[in-house]
Amino acid sequence: MKRSIRTLVIAAGTALLALPAPSSALADDPAEPRPGMRNQAVSPTEQQRVLRYWSEARMKSAAPLTYTLGLTGGSGPTPRLATPSALPNGGGPWTGAGAVVQTAGRVFFTHKGRDASCSGNAVTSGNKSTVITAGHCVKMDGNWHTNWVFVPGYDNGKRPHGTWTARQILSTAQWDSAEDINHDMGAAVVNNQNGKTLTDTVGGQGLAFNQPRGANMYAFGYPAAAPYNGERLIYCSGRVFDDILGTQAMGMHCNMTGGSSGGPWFQTFDEKTGLGTVASVNSFGYRFLPNVMFGPYFGSSEQALYRQAQVA
Repeated sequence: MKRSIRTLVIAAGTALLALPAPSSALADDPAEPRPGMRNQAVSPTEQQRVLRYWSEARMKSAAPLTYTLGLTGGSGPTPRLATPSALPNGGGPWTGAGAVVQTAGRVFFTHKGRDASCSGNAVTSGNKSTVITAGHCVKMDGNWHTNWVFVPGYDNGKRPHGTWTARQILSTAQWDSAEDINHDMGAAVVNNQNGKTLTDTVGGQGLAFNQPRGANMYAFGYPAAAPYNGERLIYCSGRVFDDILGTQAMGMHCNMTGGSSGGPWFQTFDEKTGLGTVASVNSFGYRFLPNVMFGPYFGSSEQALYRQAQVA
């Protein structure tokens, strides 16, 4: 397994329109092992406790948690203003609009007593309550995170669509059992707010599995390590390539840093509508290969995780 570092990131957002999940996402594969899962804030009392926990001050101070298995990615150059339609783009604030500014957002949680952040994205699902993120954004070092919340559309401390507590968090079977970097995908099922589901409130993006490699893709996230601060939605774009250093992951030239983990990678992304299909997430980088982000290939194990999450 490739030696790598992974950082927790929150991704939340609101989508103006909801893309239907590709039909392949619903296919059943009984040969796949059962994804790992852990209950979170199930009772109303526990939900209120978690909401009170995440004050504005706590969110501001949450660290972009990193998980070091070995060599890690560099911090990259100072971010520049990135104009949509600039493909490829190595990293900068998303100045466009569209659904992605609602479906993408930050994730906050507590890991071994330490408050941390990641990224995630609301997706279409049977329960209308599913968030996709990285595996290490739900479980790391053998410990499931606690106080897990998703803030779609986070922007400079603002929570325009509220704070959504998780009732269950999940990971691929391979991440749950061995923290296998090749399957660094996680998910959360969030509780309703005021009687409404997540995607009824912010919309959702579709997902794609077992897709051809080497496509042009867009990556989004909330990097919180220097030179970024976690307060704005950042994006990269370009043609992805296979990692030749020992994993099955895909790479993209991108200067996002810690805290972006779990942010979505889109195929068939439309800059005007901000809609696309999620086919990977921000995962890890190498120190000797700065400004390159890697994400897991979404295959049958990731499909099994999505299938389990959307019926939770």
